[in-house]
Amino acid sequence: MILAFDSGLIFMAALSNRKTIRGNALAFVKEWGNETREEAEAKSFWDAFFAIFGVNRKSVAAFEHAVERTDNTKGFIDLFWKGVLLVEHKSRGKSLDKAKSQAFDYFQQIKDQRDRPRYVLLSDFARFKLYDLDRRLEHDIAIDDLPDKIEFFDFMAGLDNHGESIQEYALNIKAAERLGKLHDALQDAGCAGHELEVFLVRILFCLFAEDTGIFSRHQFYNYLEHFTAPDGSDTDSRLNKLFQTLDKPVNARGKHLLAELNDFPYVNGHLFREILDLPSFDADMREALLDCSHFDWGSISPAIFGSLFQSVMDKAARRELGAHYTSETHILRLIKPLFLDALWAEFSAIQQGGNRDKRKKLAAFQQRLTALQFLDPACGCGNFLIITYRELRRLELAVLQAQHGDAHRGLEITVEPTIKLEHFHGIEIEEWPVRIAEVAMWLTQHQMNREFARQFGREPDLLPLKSSAHIVIGNSLQLDWAAVVKPANLNHIIGNPPFRGSKMQSDAQKQELATLFGKVQNAKQLDYVACWFKKTADFIQKTRISVAFVSTNSITQGEQVAPLWQPLLDIGIHLHFAHRTFSWDSEARGKAAVHVVIVGFAAFDTDGKRIFDYPAIKGEPVEIAASNINPYLIDAPDVVLDSRNQPLGNVSPMWFGNMPLDGGALLLSSTEKAELLEKEPNAEKWLKLCLGADEFINGKERWCLWLVGIAPNELRAMPEVLKRIEQVKKFRLASVAASTRVHAERPTEFRDTRLPKTYILVPSVSSERREYVPMGFFDSNTISTNLNLMIPDASLYEFGVLESKIHMAWMRTVCGRLKSDYRYSAKLVYNNFPWPDADDKQRKKVEAAAQAVLDARKNYPTSTLADMYDPTSMPPDLRKAHTALDKAVDQCYRKEKFGSDMERLTWLFERYRGLVG
Repeated sequence: MILAFDSGLIFMAALSNRKTIRGNALAFVKEWGNETREEAEAKSFWDAFFAIFGVNRKSVAAFEHAVERTDNTKGFIDLFWKGVLLVEHKSRGKSLDKAKSQAFDYFQQIKDQRDRPRYVLLSDFARFKLYDLDRRLEHDIAIDDLPDKIEFFDFMAGLDNHGESIQEYALNIKAAERLGKLHDALQDAGCAGHELEVFLVRILFCLFAEDTGIFSRHQFYNYLEHFTAPDGSDTDSRLNKLFQTLDKPVNARGKHLLAELNDFPYVNGHLFREILDLPSFDADMREALLDCSHFDWGSISPAIFGSLFQSVMDKAARRELGAHYTSETHILRLIKPLFLDALWAEFSAIQQGGNRDKRKKLAAFQQRLTALQFLDPACGCGNFLIITYRELRRLELAVLQAQHGDAHRGLEITVEPTIKLEHFHGIEIEEWPVRIAEVAMWLTQHQMNREFARQFGREPDLLPLKSSAHIVIGNSLQLDWAAVVKPANLNHIIGNPPFRGSKMQSDAQKQELATLFGKVQNAKQLDYVACWFKKTADFIQKTRISVAFVSTNSITQGEQVAPLWQPLLDIGIHLHFAHRTFSWDSEARGKAAVHVVIVGFAAFDTDGKRIFDYPAIKGEPVEIAASNINPYLIDAPDVVLDSRNQPLGNVSPMWFGNMPLDGGALLLSSTEKAELLEKEPNAEKWLKLCLGADEFINGKERWCLWLVGIAPNELRAMPEVLKRIEQVKKFRLASVAASTRVHAERPTEFRDTRLPKTYILVPSVSSERREYVPMGFFDSNTISTNLNLMIPDASLYEFGVLESKIHMAWMRTVCGRLKSDYRYSAKLVYNNFPWPDADDKQRKKVEAAAQAVLDARKNYPTSTLADMYDPTSMPPDLRKAHTALDKAVDQCYRKEKFGSDMERLTWLFERYRGLVG
């Protein structure tokens, strides 16, 4: 995962966390520095150790975890945190060699590869020995030094972020800055476009190659240092000669080729084939290239190359590394439920199924892995393909280990990885991301070959490159995907198609959307990402291909659901899994968090559907088994809500508020009201309190001239008011919209003049942070603007149902959004809401509870609704009143208590289907 943080901010946050952790570590050392007894105090010691990092040991790790040894005896790991940490403990002064032997023996006996920890930790109270198995690092730390070396335990506090620590992020920033400096120098020298992009991709390959064993250590650097002139005058020719050499088999090279060039391996793979017209270098440009080579590129994951290049190619974005990067966390959230979890489960079942035919089953399973093919139809720099390839290689490695054991035990057997790069297909509209993706896939292949070598003692040859990922340059929405990969050969379609709202689309993009959706009503409202859903749904007809895309959550809310999902449901698309709305954070400067969903689907149905719900949008999901997943990502029937003109229940209608359409002339602040009355005291009876959503929620005072029914002579007697009326008329006449100019004939009035005797005011937009959208009762002395909705002559019962948790769950699910805030809709939310069939007794309970909510609000006359409904400052008595109201309304639907909002929504959608047939 790459953290999209400004480098300064990230270190401030990290230092803040570490300051607390270091303080905890100092207290820990003071308490435990002289402890000696293993049995008596070890468990308390480790509980306290976990507490240093704010982790409750019981919630993540268990003492005395049993494992089966190869001799069929049982062993017990002192402390085990699945997938993260294995601990062995001894009394003070005893040798840790035995603990190490035990720990690594236990590690080998953990059957499920996903449970194998990344870290092994040994201790005798006096010191710690920490083994980082991924990075092959070992740290020996005396207990007194623990506070000063606490960063080695970043993973305990979540600062490691699945393998990338704060320090690694800083390395990525430095990498971007160094490559960026070279980019700028080349660009200033006249190198641009295609040649600049290809050159930088080649350089990145060479830098990575000499730091990861593809080339000899420092081979590229030494060639630059010793065989190019210090003034840079021959650097371009020397580089072109190197590129030609890398593209030529060793046996085809000239006899008199410089030995230092001939020592470079043959790369192949078309990476170095094209002759580039490079600009002449000077000393500074050469130094920038050498400076890049000084950096250890082996510490940079190929999965972030795309993000790195994106920042390099744009100076303004260089310190926003990751602003558009799809993190490994998000990619794994997609590929695990799509196929990876099932594959690991199948592998585990084979492992646990006894020895009969196990080897045969494992071989067949490996063949199935080898045959899998993937397509990312908007692949960018290939992040989804890279991580998918890596995870399949890791699964294959586990299969090979199960088949052949440890090659170091003298087995005379040839073991080869078989996952093929050419089975990973992509489509991308720009050339340079394609080149980055190709190189990153090769480098990931090399990394996985090294992991293979650590197990089997032999690294498969990477060079010369024999195959590559199949990535096509072109417009994905105009290409025939079957020409890229035949549907019969394809298993999964994955990716993160581009997000672009309907108002941000170019004319060409709007035309692509129109072509794909044809005559579908309201298709113009769809986000651009919907094009990939529609094209994919058409492409996978009559196949067993399964699909998963990351998307903005707008396609599962509001007015976009019907035009996107009804056509897909009509052709037999079924949702298999879904991650409901979560925050795709980008801490890069000027970048806001995007709220996204992940939707998995296919043209066939399946059992075992899964919904991943996010109680806290920025936290980890809760998995929920589902019998069906509808387009709102709810376990409920496949119903799609259309705009409805009348309420579904026997309740009052909902009106839009009154639009002034006045250029501000009919609206007054409190100061403007006082100034007007000083000049025109007779205007007082024509002034009314005027509320938009902001004034209502935040307690702001605003007034308006409400001149409906005023006599002409009375109006003419108020010249200051007449001036405002003239302004309204001019404003309307100046409009380019004919519908606005028509209203110039009645400049004394708002465009709308709806004023019931009493009404419930519902703000059109409300913060997503609030558990309840605040609503209120008003009479004809208060004017509601078009920024609110009104329910005329509504009852206390209706208010109670609308302010309940069950209605809020419905609103959050089906409403549209303004940025991330709720946008309440009469035609979608209110008119489609399935009201309960309540009897008189139930209604009275709701009315009493609703009145209690209103009474609780009155206890805080100086507080605004924003104050009272903020989750952190909501008064206890108001919350208690709402809880009672929630219960009363829930019981109007059913006697049994709802366990969650998901249960409420399932019930509501079932009721909706029953009401509309």
